[in-house]
Amino acid sequence: MAISRQRPRASRIRPIRALALLCLLVGLVLLVAFGAEVFQGVQEQQHLNQVWQGEQLTRTPSNPAAIDSSLKKPFKGVDFAIKVPKLHYFAAVKEGTDSSTLFASPGHYPQSMWPGEPGMVGVAAHNVYWINFPELHKGDEIDIDTRYGTYRYRVTGTKIVNPDDRTILVPDAPGYHLTLTTCWPLWAGAFATQRYVIFSDQYWPVPSRQQLLT
Repeated sequence: MAISRQRPRASRIRPIRALALLCLLVGLVLLVAFGAEVFQGVQEQQHLNQVWQGEQLTRTPSNPAAIDSSLKKPFKGVDFAIKVPKLHYFAAVKEGTDSSTLFASPGHYPQSMWPGEPGMVGVAAHNVYWINFPELHKGDEIDIDTRYGTYRYRVTGTKIVNPDDRTILVPDAPGYHLTLTTCWPLWAGAFATQRYVIFSDQYWPVPSRQQLLT
């Protein structure tokens, strides 16, 4: 009768250890890569902030009808800047919402309005390390600095939606509004399945009744 020989236990464990080590190394590489990406993004954001802060800005908005249309386009890579006093947050905003734009800064939805124009301004931010949206509540202030004046908004509400929900951004909505979006859940990053949305209305300069109806 043939006697079966069991494979030594140590030889069975060796491949498992090798696999575990490989997984650990891959995890470390991904962690380092993510850290480098965040660092590079922060550096780029700081550069954009410095570019914007070096500009001579108009603090009091002029008559919307008299605003030079040439000011409503990117200048040195920046559209305008967003400030959130409650979060001590400031960031220059670029044009566009593709991944390469949001890698380094918030982005202005190209199909949405510019601050001071009737309708809805849309700004997207990439995950929580740019701005912690859930910390904002109804009544909190959000400011937008443009080259033709500063516009102030108050938060009116929040909503969690699917990425394909087109009802949250209506460029020609009556009145003067600002909508902010980011990925949800915040910790999910590129794997986020929904969007967190904050709605706000302009309260300064105070829109006239006629402007609110347009």
